[in-house]
Amino acid sequence: MAEKSLMETNQRGAPPPFATPQAPSSPHGAELEACGCESLSRAKLLRRAAYAAMPGRGLPAIETGMPTPAGTGLTRRSFMSRSAGLAMAVYGANKLGWDAFEEGIAAAAQAPSQPVLVSVFMEGGADSLTVLAPTGHPRYELLRPNLKLAPTVGTPFSEDPTLRWHPAASGLATLHGEGKVSVFPAIGYTDANQSHFTSRHFWEVGATDPGGRIGWLGRYLDQHGARDNPLQGLSLGWELSPSLAAGNVPVATISKPDDYDFWAPGVWGAMEQPMLKAIGGLGLGADTSDPGLAQARDAAAATGRLQAQMQPFQAGYSSPQGVAYPANSEFAGRLSALAAMLAAGLPLRCVSIEAAGGYDTHSNQQASLPANLKLTSDSLLAFQRDLEARGLADRVLVHVWSEFGRRPRENGTGTDHGAAGASFLIGSQVRGQMVGGFPGLVSLDSDDNLRTTSDYRGLYRGLLEQWFGVDAAPIIPNAASFAAPQLLRA
Repeated sequence: MAEKSLMETNQRGAPPPFATPQAPSSPHGAELEACGCESLSRAKLLRRAAYAAMPGRGLPAIETGMPTPAGTGLTRRSFMSRSAGLAMAVYGANKLGWDAFEEGIAAAAQAPSQPVLVSVFMEGGADSLTVLAPTGHPRYELLRPNLKLAPTVGTPFSEDPTLRWHPAASGLATLHGEGKVSVFPAIGYTDANQSHFTSRHFWEVGATDPGGRIGWLGRYLDQHGARDNPLQGLSLGWELSPSLAAGNVPVATISKPDDYDFWAPGVWGAMEQPMLKAIGGLGLGADTSDPGLAQARDAAAATGRLQAQMQPFQAGYSSPQGVAYPANSEFAGRLSALAAMLAAGLPLRCVSIEAAGGYDTHSNQQASLPANLKLTSDSLLAFQRDLEARGLADRVLVHVWSEFGRRPRENGTGTDHGAAGASFLIGSQVRGQMVGGFPGLVSLDSDDNLRTTSDYRGLYRGLLEQWFGVDAAPIIPNAASFAAPQLLRA
């Protein structure tokens, strides 16, 4: 059976604590949507339709030349992990049963701590010339008479005095001042495609290949992951991130990380917590030579440990004292939950999240972009502080990216699709130095876009080789042809 509902797995008979619902009409909660263009809306609909396609039913029509999203057609099964206290949709590895996933998660959690990469996607093509405004460059005021940032506003960018952080990006500016952000001010690829759908696809599969079906992080997990741990590649959102789509190993999606449970068949309500506590206590008894009793004792002890381990989640993923995430934000809430998951010892390796709001700012840019940028930036600062307070900061890198930048010349109240954009690598282990440099506004490319000074595939190569410690060649096509910058501290 390709899919099993949680009602079938939840033996209480009560409504399941988690389902795989349709995304709400406003998936960003209190966050603002950018104005958006028709092609982005169409791309979203096509992605959702493609993911909804099940094996054997075929795919909806995709526009000519538009790539099929990586991971389309992967078998999806709803799954309740009793050991981890999480409910999720598991993609791939359809030959494995529920017990195999349970055992795989438990075994992976016992392994030594692994490095974790968190991919944060700013959907819509974030305007890098607003995030880092080139206030000291010739032609800036000419190209942006209405959208320009005043030369005294925001925080100066210490590595290039001609650039200034937008005030809404103060969280990133703070971390950059601490040496915890490496900035790629003009990252992209040659002959940039300016379609939301296609350019995003190229970033997701790690190649300018419209036919790519496996995400670049999915290929990493295929090479170096486990066949029975779906938490190794986790999308915190309403659908599987194509970057994580794997061919041979399971990956997972959790739409609302705060929807979880820890349950036993036929027992709930006032009796549940005393029962779990009592079961956990059974594991504290004296050793026994009887293999059956020993197995029962170990299982009871494990139940008690896991139940205690998941107890903090009942308070809504409370953060360490002094760490304050932005309120009423789905994005901030997911980052807070992620920090708690890592602290609980869940075996995560690659995680994907969409940033707050939208960044397709064809019009009314000043009304939507600063608010979304501030929410994203402040949330990322809080996440870094959370990891530091928990002693986890050395294990986690955050990569912030968008499918392209915007044109240097404004269109009146907004900006149109461009080429090179900005990307950020955040963490206590990053080198904290700009990569590629800012190319200036005097000499634009043949389409009057910002010139590219670094290639995203070189960044991927560096992450694979330096952070994960693996050979990039089997994962990134022609990896050797892309220079990998030094990303980590010496």
